Amino acid sequence: MNNIDLRGRRAVVTGGAQGFGRAITERFVASGASVAIWDIDQALMDKTAKEIGPQVTALRVDIADLAAVEAARDQTVAALGGIDILVNNAGIAGINRTVWETDVEEWRKVMRINLDGPFVCCKAIVPGMIKQDYGRIINIASIAGKEGNPNAAHYSASKAGVIALTKSLGKELASTKIAVNAVTPAAARTAIFDQMTQQHIDFMLSKIPRGRFVLVEELAAMVAWMASEECAFTTGAVFDISGGRATY
Repeated sequence: MNNIDLRGRRAVVTGGAQGFGRAITERFVASGASVAIWDIDQALMDKTAKEIGPQVTALRVDIADLAAVEAARDQTVAALGGIDILVNNAGIAGINRTVWETDVEEWRKVMRINLDGPFVCCKAIVPGMIKQDYGRIINIASIAGKEGNPNAAHYSASKAGVIALTKSLGKELASTKIAVNAVTPAAARTAIFDQMTQQHIDFMLSKIPRGRFVLVEELAAMVAWMASEECAFTTGAVFDISGGRATY
């Protein structure tokens, strides 16, 4: 493990109870940060926080609800003393269907969590980062946001939106010491697979030249550097970790 210096930094990781979010939280803590994990599953969050250690605070939050996010922000600031890093990781896959078979409410549910959530969290947390003139925002998008996976239009469109949100916010904050970047991983074997058909999982694997899914630890290593002071010049960018799948 490379040494990434996050000593004294205060981070929020949405969807931090499991999968990518848990791995990122573990890497942040190993790098010296304190972390508030925001998730909807209180029991799983509490278990994760207990297993990682006292540097982790668990808060139940609906990330698409502005009032709930503002309350969680205030609780986090009170507990940690501030927020230096925001990782917008929470997301859902949705049901695998064609566009014409996808229920409108299913589309809206995926958009609410995957795209509205990062927007709301940025809206609530960015003003504090501007005030302290420092921040790192990392949005977990997906290779699907670049390429568009069949039978996953809602997920693909939501992640394409996350990429665009990253680019817009990065430009808006370019005159500050706040960096806003996204990462586009290939799929990993996490609980999100439970929402997908085996056919869709096989399709995703077939597209990865490396011939395997990304490890959560590999993504966490990249995110840790993106969250560090060393990532000072790059903003509004998209970091690829798709095992060779991405063509741009």
